[in-house]
Amino acid sequence: MSKHWIVVADQSKARIFTVDDPRGELQELEQLEHPVGRDQAQTLGSDRPGRSFDSSGQGRHAMGTSVEPKEQEAIRFAKQVGDHLRTACKVGHCNRLLLVAGPHFIGLLKDQLGSLTDVTVTEIVKNLGQYDTREIRTHLPERL
Repeated sequence: MSKHWIVVADQSKARIFTVDDPRGELQELEQLEHPVGRDQAQTLGSDRPGRSFDSSGQGRHAMGTSVEPKEQEAIRFAKQVGDHLRTACKVGHCNRLLLVAGPHFIGLLKDQLGSLTDVTVTEIVKNLGQYDTREIRTHLPERL
């Protein structure tokens, strides 16, 4: 098995590919899905924010959330993908990762991956999740 993995991801799906030849076609190894990542922000929140009294006085105000529900789901999926990749690297399935994702999700993914020892991680900031395997390959460097 090749030790070079190409991960094409967005907030709802991560596809993991490998190549036998640096100039060859991508071969899909597996796919991780997070269908909740496709949901609209208003469907993720249960209802209006709660209300609270001021610490002094008679005023009331809405309590906000520190992270919006859609962002929380993206973070949750980035953690799932990061955990999966870290485990695969630790057991020796890959020693080179090419991360391909949009700017926001690639940042979340890198935060969740942390530092990997003995693994070369490169990145391409492009959202290619909606393309098929052949189209994805055309957006990657000629030699992987």
